[in-house]
Amino acid sequence: MSLKHAVLAALLEGEASGYDLAKIFDVSVANFWAATPQQLYRELERLAEAGLITARVVEQERRPNKRMFSLTEPGRQDLYAYTSTSPRPSAIRDELMVQVQACDEGDTEAVRGFVAEWMETARTKLARYDRLRERMLDGRDEDTYLREAERVGPYLTLMRGRFFEEENLRWGERALVVLDRRTAARGGVPQPAR
Repeated sequence: MSLKHAVLAALLEGEASGYDLAKIFDVSVANFWAATPQQLYRELERLAEAGLITARVVEQERRPNKRMFSLTEPGRQDLYAYTSTSPRPSAIRDELMVQVQACDEGDTEAVRGFVAEWMETARTKLARYDRLRERMLDGRDEDTYLREAERVGPYLTLMRGRFFEEENLRWGERALVVLDRRTAARGGVPQPAR
């Protein structure tokens, strides 16, 4: 997947400024696609040049003018074509997992701390996803929302993010137990295996 399609999909929610899109990416898209604001602004320029989105300037009195971006019909067609193409398999690149892989010969206590920090990040993300879910449901139960909502894609990707973070917490809890047991078996002193 390219950033191009992630931006086009985000614009299905409606007209947005670059700042709005950065917030959307930070809150709702971050569970499956990461992009910096600079990457987003560059991609918005490319998409506008390609005619896949339009940009209009909104003049503001006390703030700098802002550009608002909207999906064009060619952008919708491009997104349609994209959704009919089989995705490439995901590949995981996770620095923490490399550290865990090497913890027997490394600083196990530091790795344990990194796992605990990672779990705290997962908890924070889950809380954010839960707040977003409540806003999306807006007092409805899930079945009603899924039956009545104009779009269900954002909800489904949100659920995938929630499940991912819940699994991260389960794994982290297990990893901490294993690391703590190994440290205790070595007399409470983390040591590399030899």
